[in-house]
Amino acid sequence: MSSINYILIGVGLLALWLAFIYNSLVKMRMRAREALSDIDVQLKRRFDLIPNIVETVKGYASHEKGVLENVTKARAEVAQSGGDPLEREGAENMLSNTLKTLFAVAENYPDLKANANFLDLQRELSDTENKIQASRRFFNTTVKDLNTKIQSFPVNMVAKILGFKEEMFFETDDEEKESVQVSF
Repeated sequence: MSSINYILIGVGLLALWLAFIYNSLVKMRMRAREALSDIDVQLKRRFDLIPNIVETVKGYASHEKGVLENVTKARAEVAQSGGDPLEREGAENMLSNTLKTLFAVAENYPDLKANANFLDLQRELSDTENKIQASRRFFNTTVKDLNTKIQSFPVNMVAKILGFKEEMFFETDDEEKESVQVSF
């Protein structure tokens, strides 16, 4: 075999290797985008449930007007912030905190806690919050895998040339990490 054949084989193997790296990076980037979209779906589901639960609580806890106004205000801020879930992160975190306060207030109303409509809505909202957390964890895991691959040698050289950049993690703010305190 001549040296030209070796060079052609080497170039062919290099091209295959580059194609494999490119395709694996594209696949990981698409998985991260899909995971971010899953977060968005769950946040929209929560957003749609909130008016129903606020209306249910209004009938029982009319003098808790401030809490209900805060939930409504936080929901409006989410609606105004637009963009993808990462851009709305602060507004979504504030909404989560106001919902925790709403449920803490609801604990003080035995009739409300026994109301079937409220219980169904609370269960749905709780399920949605769990799905949001699971979606965030999945997104962060996917982003971690993508970022690790982008930073690893020798893929990092190819990723840089091909324009792949690290993705941002979905983070909660310090307020969301604290438990809600309600006092009367």
